[in-house]
Amino acid sequence: MLDVCLLGTGGMMPLPYRWLTALLTRYNGSSLLIDCGEGTQVAMKKAGMSPKPIDIMCFTHYHADHISGLPGMLLTMGNAERTEPLTMIGPKGLERVVNALRTIAPELPFEIRYLEIEGASQHFSLNGYEIEAFRVNHNVLCYGYTIEIKRAGKFDVEAAQKLPIPRNYWGLLQRGETVEYEGETYTPQLVMGKPRKGIKLTYCTDTRPTKSLVEAAEHSDLLICEGMYAEADKLEKAKQYKHMTFYEAARVAKDAQVNELWLTHFSPSLIHAEEYMDKVKSIFPQASLGKDGRMKELDFEEGEA
Repeated sequence: MLDVCLLGTGGMMPLPYRWLTALLTRYNGSSLLIDCGEGTQVAMKKAGMSPKPIDIMCFTHYHADHISGLPGMLLTMGNAERTEPLTMIGPKGLERVVNALRTIAPELPFEIRYLEIEGASQHFSLNGYEIEAFRVNHNVLCYGYTIEIKRAGKFDVEAAQKLPIPRNYWGLLQRGETVEYEGETYTPQLVMGKPRKGIKLTYCTDTRPTKSLVEAAEHSDLLICEGMYAEADKLEKAKQYKHMTFYEAARVAKDAQVNELWLTHFSPSLIHAEEYMDKVKSIFPQASLGKDGRMKELDFEEGEA
């Protein structure tokens, strides 16, 4: 099970009813944060979540509305007596940007490990998360992220019983380890069925529609995607500043054949977003508005992959 909480849905500036962009996921005791706009800590408190268990932080890019909440977040994590290392993933310049922001948070009781994304895409395996960063089309270097939780196949007891190894080795094979016994090698494939369908979440803000986004989001259980503008006269502005409209995001969701779309990263000028959803749903019926603090549990499905 992957817990998802959309902490903030605003773009450019925080509003009394809309915090800046941030997403928190939780899996198997590990928390992952994507972006950390101003007010992220307050949004976490309102959602009943703590920053201390955050093991991984991913940044889409370094505009202030996506990273300005970081210094305070790090101070809070340090004051909570966290000592475990924190891994950060982001575009080139990550360590330089974070160290500049840490001028007001210089002393921390934990190590920060920096993983700067190289090229158009890069894969990371951390704490049970399979993270794929993919480049999108904004006016600065910017990436979206897919987060997958893989699921192994079912353990075949009958196949295991046919192997000439003691039963106490079965658990090693089931965990994906290779076993050496009496000069022979036994691999997990001998006792494990085909991988089953896992969980896939895609998160992307600040971009024009791109092939990379459609390909990365393909068959996601949930796509959380920016819809900066909804008004009919804002398409040219979206193109100029490299953002998307509600309707472009809906077409991305349709093309990627995702199960569900949440719109996010709304312009401060967008007041009554719900008034535009009928047209959005005519393009992609499983679309809805993201809201600060919106939560969902993504669970494994039965059946083979």
